[in-house]
Amino acid sequence: MTIEQTVKSVEAIVFASGEGIAPRRIMDVLGIDEKMLGYVLSVLADKYDGETSGVVLVHNTETVSFVTSPDAADDVRKALTVKKTTPLSNAAMETLAIIAYNQPVSKAFIEQVRGVDSASSVQTLITRGLIEEAGRLEIPGRPVCYRTTPVFLRSFSIESLSDLPKVKAEESGQMTTDELTRE
Repeated sequence: MTIEQTVKSVEAIVFASGEGIAPRRIMDVLGIDEKMLGYVLSVLADKYDGETSGVVLVHNTETVSFVTSPDAADDVRKALTVKKTTPLSNAAMETLAIIAYNQPVSKAFIEQVRGVDSASSVQTLITRGLIEEAGRLEIPGRPVCYRTTPVFLRSFSIESLSDLPKVKAEESGQMTTDELTRE
């Protein structure tokens, strides 16, 4: 397969996938290595980068997808009558931060850190696709553990969890999540 055909195939696969596809799946289907996929994705990113394109290629360690160019987002929203989602509440953002920095975690851990019931926040995050179940703990009751999803990475424009800002102890004397896990 020529490079040009590989570029066309990757472009078609990403387009047809809708919400995104794992880079590993593309490599397996086309029989290409990571280096070749990286080159092809850079060619496609250049093609869709700039003021003339209504879409942008976005890729991170978990997915490759096409998204609406920020310049065209309002027009697309109007045309498709996309209902604006309400922003996450402070409680949901706190819950998401606890999960992102300590994953996988149980609801009991989240509630221990926050000091309040977090069932509603966890359900909101699941509904929005920002977190998902990550198995169960091997303790009585076998509670569910949660982790972030590729939607979380895309929503916060980060490639991997290592891109999250570092947690620092606050001057107020509050403990960091790292300190909580050591006790």
